[in-house]
Amino acid sequence: MTDTYLQQLGTSLGSELRTIREAEKAGVLVSSAQALQASGFEQHFVCSADENAYQLACKALQDSKINTADVDCIIYANCLPQNANCHQHEVFEQSRDVKDLMVFPASKLQVKFGMENAFVIGLTQQACTCMLGSIRIAKNFLAAEENINNVLCISADNFPENAYYEQAYNLISDGGAACLVSRKPQGFRILTVKHITNGAQACASDDETVGSYFSYIHQLINETLMQINKPIDAIDWVIPQNTNAKAWSILAALLGIDEDKAWFESLAHVGHVISADNIINLSKLDDSGKIKKGQLILLFMAGFGSNWQCMVVEKV
Repeated sequence: MTDTYLQQLGTSLGSELRTIREAEKAGVLVSSAQALQASGFEQHFVCSADENAYQLACKALQDSKINTADVDCIIYANCLPQNANCHQHEVFEQSRDVKDLMVFPASKLQVKFGMENAFVIGLTQQACTCMLGSIRIAKNFLAAEENINNVLCISADNFPENAYYEQAYNLISDGGAACLVSRKPQGFRILTVKHITNGAQACASDDETVGSYFSYIHQLINETLMQINKPIDAIDWVIPQNTNAKAWSILAALLGIDEDKAWFESLAHVGHVISADNIINLSKLDDSGKIKKGQLILLFMAGFGSNWQCMVVEKV
């Protein structure tokens, strides 16, 4: 088995901060501000009129301080498929040339950051779970191809103009995340990644999504732990996505794990940053100095599609 390591975490957020009351006043909430505050949300970040998902990706990569000259592969993941394209529709309307519909942000990123030796993969159909999905692909690349040493996993999304910044009763922020999956032994050793998809729920409503959340996450975590032959008690920290704070208390009871092991301290400050939640919280937990060498951290995400992904890493 090839050991692979998650390291050099970087994040970004939209440049405009709104309190939850300001978000309600702007008409971008479905629920009341009071209801979302009761779920743990206080504020969120959105892109300004001249910002886009590609710029969020650039900011996340700069924040990671990854040496881009060493990158062999770029996996560029988006929750919203429209963010996987930098095209301007009015250009296509004038030219009628479909090449103008294929202005890929990963290619722009490769050039901007001097990653001439890297090849590019786009990942767009795993919704909020796509960052974990990209890490899984990167891990398997390193195991399968010995000439690949470093894979950049990067994800960024901003919601389109006039969209509600609430999904499944969670307050959303525009943002991105970047990390390196490498053979170099530093950061976190990736033990396993598990992915479940139920396409029959692809068009589930918010209520249907919430209704299936607990049973699928319970199944996902148990099957992930079976892959590494570890009991739930072996997990030292759990990093859920930034959703309703009460959800973790229910899950902890279902799983039989101490709910104090959960770390989602960024929830009130940044909300649910689409596919970047895990990287944001893992980075903050690591910066806190609370993770000890050898401890195991379990991270999970749920996404439309419907997709459910979980990863276990070990601090090195």
